[in-house]
Amino acid sequence: MTRAVLRGGLALLGMLHLSWGVMAAAAPRWFFDTFPGFGQRWTAAYPPFNEHLVTDLGATFATLGVLLLAAAALGDRRVTTVVLLGVIVFSALHLAFHAVHRGGLAGVSYSLSLVSLLAGVLAPAALLVLARR
Repeated sequence: MTRAVLRGGLALLGMLHLSWGVMAAAAPRWFFDTFPGFGQRWTAAYPPFNEHLVTDLGATFATLGVLLLAAAALGDRRVTTVVLLGVIVFSALHLAFHAVHRGGLAGVSYSLSLVSLLAGVLAPAALLVLARR
């Protein structure tokens, strides 16, 4: 059961990261203007738009997504540990930046963005605990 939850969690995180990465790399302006969707525009709250920066962010997300999916497919504890540690480092640094820099976000939108970013740290950390069992 633990192994299935771990692999499923890795696959889910991998698909999320890969989908964000492909969107940002393929359509950086659209990604900048609309992410994460649902009426929220978190990325656009940090102007100005920079195609190079958004495309690089997309490459980062896509790379993490591919690594997470590879860890899910391989089922190797060491690979999983290394991939999850990498995701945690990226996510913690990302959270730290946004905790200090609000951009144009305020109120509920800012709070939701921080909760989302915190989940991006806690989810791989929880999977890492599962992987170490």
